[in-house]
Amino acid sequence: MRYYVGTRGSKLALVQTNYVIDRLKEAYPEDEFESVVIKTTGDIQADRQLDKIGSKGIFVKEIEEELADGRIQLAVHSLKDMPEEPEAGLTFAKAWKREDSRDVLVLKNAKTLDELPQGAVIGTGSKRRKYQLLKLRPDLKVVGIRGNIDTRLRKLYEGEPVCEGETALSAGAEKTVDDTAKDELGTNRLILDGIVIAAAGITRIGRAEEISQYMSVDEIIPAPAQGTLALELRADNTELLAKLNALADEDTDRCVQMERAFLKQIGGDCHTPVAAYCDINDGELELRAMYGSEDGSRLASTRVTEADDDVAECASQNEIMAKMVDVAVGRICQKLQP
Repeated sequence: MRYYVGTRGSKLALVQTNYVIDRLKEAYPEDEFESVVIKTTGDIQADRQLDKIGSKGIFVKEIEEELADGRIQLAVHSLKDMPEEPEAGLTFAKAWKREDSRDVLVLKNAKTLDELPQGAVIGTGSKRRKYQLLKLRPDLKVVGIRGNIDTRLRKLYEGEPVCEGETALSAGAEKTVDDTAKDELGTNRLILDGIVIAAAGITRIGRAEEISQYMSVDEIIPAPAQGTLALELRADNTELLAKLNALADEDTDRCVQMERAFLKQIGGDCHTPVAAYCDINDGELELRAMYGSEDGSRLASTRVTEADDDVAECASQNEIMAKMVDVAVGRICQKLQP
């Protein structure tokens, strides 16, 4: 059987897709797998901030259309970029083993977050990272940045000015940059001191040696399903689904299910800071979660384990998972009440 595998054209997307194809070829040598590059709205509008464009679907819409029409049989995405539910007629295979889920700092002239000077400029395209970073260092200026990982690293190392509207956000307040740093349109132009990105992404493209600091999941809770690939296909393609699921990692799949269940239940989207990370320690599930207002003025986080009183009486694994998500959402909503 010949399968066409759809992907975006970035270096990271191609590395991820080639990894999937290599595993499938090894497991199913009787089949043929070929990648197909598809350009998405998110790729075309690469100069706009993610929360200004629309939903997470900007990176997948065109690929899913090819999938639904049968021109490709499988699509490979980063699961953290996927909407909570697949389009009608499509489904996700069980998750394969997750890579490093943490966020990392890449810094130009410092080795750690603590070494950064007062008011240092950090670039990220994520409100989740932005507001959690500002909790650790309220003095930082955290600015929006787009582009693939190579592009972001180039902007950092070459000192390319980054435009950030009229102001740079810092700890919930607005700080105007010196007028000398503005271009003829009055837009602030800032020089990056560092960027914060996903550990899995920079590692996958072979540039892990440039990481300055790994942020623990207690310092910055990752995005739901960060470090995990999404394998999407038509729901009626049961033969391919069985082949993909045979290569799944059950622990990763359980954790990712909980993280995405939290995302769906809390109502998170690209406009709000939302985080969820599930791990299994000594055989027990542990869920960290965070949610906040769009402007970051209100943030709440929590940690739920199987041993918590609210969860301990649940009998089945599915009941435990559902209850832990319910408890996390309830605690966060309570904390965010005026």
